Amino acid sequence: MLKDIDLEKILFLDIETVSQYPNYEQMTDKLKSLWDKKANYLIKDEQTPADVYDKAAIYAEFGKIVTISFGYFRKKNDKTALFVKSAYSDNEREVLLKFNRLLDGYFNTERHYLCAHNGKEFDFPYIARRSLIHGIKVADILNTPGAKPWEIRHLDTLELWKFGDYKHWTSLDLLTTIFNIPSPKTDIDGSMVGKVYWEEKNLERISKYCKNDVVAIAQLYLKYINKPLIPQELIFFK
Repeated sequence: MLKDIDLEKILFLDIETVSQYPNYEQMTDKLKSLWDKKANYLIKDEQTPADVYDKAAIYAEFGKIVTISFGYFRKKNDKTALFVKSAYSDNEREVLLKFNRLLDGYFNTERHYLCAHNGKEFDFPYIARRSLIHGIKVADILNTPGAKPWEIRHLDTLELWKFGDYKHWTSLDLLTTIFNIPSPKTDIDGSMVGKVYWEEKNLERISKYCKNDVVAIAQLYLKYINKPLIPQELIFFK
């Protein structure tokens, strides 16, 4: 039961990913041929694999992580506050090393949990897969193959909202709207991350967007357990 989980033992997180190359033409010949096969499931009408290359970002085999943002609840002057940080770099290996060390160092007991929106399908496996590709030890809390269901300490605000219903996907933006949570959206949305990264070279802008999503996920979780939202003055960005 969610009410039995200590709020201070949950790490809320979100990742932003981009394609490994600025465009289809710059891929290696081998990767091009493999993307062409993958793209067969994505193209419509007269589209070509190059036309859908922007979707490469969502696949760990063809994309990469440029930022991981995370937040946690702690007491500050006897009030519950939310602290949000971000690891971002053009060097994906550097980001993954920092994050996996954080998990193994501070979120590595049977009482700790990770929480993300659609995290079980996207964020958690993506981090684990990209870590393996870089030869990095996957943090214990993410290393779930072979684990029993009750040993997996992952919370997913999308899955929790379904209540067992598997018919549709509900966006974080929609959920924050219906729960009257201040919108996490800034001047960009998820569809613009690749352009901001490859054309504007603006990682800080992407990091800010990612951190705002972490705030939204944490606030949404509070709604799920019938707790009041954290006021803006108690949200601290580092």
